[in-house]
Amino acid sequence: MNSGLIERLFRRSINERVRAALSTYPETDATFTIGSRLGDSPTERYAPDREELLRQALEAWRVNPLARRIVGLTSQYVVGGGISFSCAHEPTSAFLRAFWQHPLNRMPVRVYEWCDELTRSGNLFLLLSTDAAGMSYLRAVPALRVRAIQSRENDIDQETAYEMQPASAEGLEGARWPAYDANRDQQREDGGFETVMLHFAVNRAVGAQWGESDLAPVLRWLSRYAAWLEDRARLNHFRNAFLYIVRARFASEAERRARQSGLNAAPPSPGSILVTDENETWDTLHPRLESDESGQDGLALKKMLAAGAGIPLHFLAEPESATRTTAEAAGGPTYRHFEQRQRYFLWLLGDVLRAVVNRRSAVDRRVSRRAEIQLSGADISARDNMALAMAASNIMPALGSLREHGLVDDAELLRLFYRFCGESVDVEEMLARGRQTAPATGFGSKAASAQPIKVDPASGEEKGAGHE
Repeated sequence: MNSGLIERLFRRSINERVRAALSTYPETDATFTIGSRLGDSPTERYAPDREELLRQALEAWRVNPLARRIVGLTSQYVVGGGISFSCAHEPTSAFLRAFWQHPLNRMPVRVYEWCDELTRSGNLFLLLSTDAAGMSYLRAVPALRVRAIQSRENDIDQETAYEMQPASAEGLEGARWPAYDANRDQQREDGGFETVMLHFAVNRAVGAQWGESDLAPVLRWLSRYAAWLEDRARLNHFRNAFLYIVRARFASEAERRARQSGLNAAPPSPGSILVTDENETWDTLHPRLESDESGQDGLALKKMLAAGAGIPLHFLAEPESATRTTAEAAGGPTYRHFEQRQRYFLWLLGDVLRAVVNRRSAVDRRVSRRAEIQLSGADISARDNMALAMAASNIMPALGSLREHGLVDDAELLRLFYRFCGESVDVEEMLARGRQTAPATGFGSKAASAQPIKVDPASGEEKGAGHE
């Protein structure tokens, strides 16, 4: 029996034993992160640790309110009111609308699920299948189902295939899905297409294949905070509990036991009146809970959660400041993080839409794979747009005066305006775009040296410089 077959037969059993052994290790300052060991690659986790991390992240999302909140916040900001797309080429746009609203795709709903999965596991595996008519269907595959990622020998970023976990303990092999490759993707003889997989990842170290969950840095602290709250709830439950101490003279040990049994069977209820003689006295023993500093302990744990998740405390139902301005300032880096995640998510969806368009174009020549697809999401900015508009209307006359007197050129004018708005843009690109679309007289009147290639909305043919 060769080593490969042995590994496939006993891998699951070995991994379960490894996880069981690791769970018995006491938590120390050196082991407060899950899966601190690295695997074959210096940038990847050991496979059992990676699987355990995925399991714990999913379980935390299911049962821990703060974990659910962290994941939900990302989707609420990144997806917000939904994702929209536009395409000037009408046949391509019509197909994309049919794909987006197809009952087997339901993309307006799927985008929320995909964003949750990307945040929760750090990876999004999408299985792409296409029928003979060129309509594509997408299914997200749990990251736990993926056993290994294969890449080209000379480039780890060029993924070639994905090995699935066996469907059962008795199975020797799981499914194997090739990676989508636009240059090699083509119709089969029966008119259909090969089922392929697309992989997207966040929080991925340089040289790594797998991404990591946004919850990875805070799983331990989520557990500790939950345990602390459990202890506080238990202490508060017994805060008003007390014990009776009954002192009396008994003639024998049997008499003392009889009295003890009688009191245990029917202890006095709250509000009872006790009548005793001088031979019996009653005292009460209350628990002494020194909890004046408990709030600071909980706040310290919550600060670790907020820091690890990259969100301010007031996002976790913990008010930091009484002023709205201070709260918005504290959330500035968080909004930038959400904006970055949104840009990645829109790029991800753009890749998906281009893949389905490429396959459709092989069946329907009216659909153009060169048609430009624009995606947009919700505005994440926390700034007051009305106040910003009023401020912009006040500063524009001053900037216009500087431009008229030749003190600033067009590039500097745009740079100052967008800096004032708090945005970073490519000024030269915007100027070039303005010169292409502006009239012969006016702002940016220099003629463009070359016309961009465009796709005719009716025919799908290329037009522009050198095209009639």
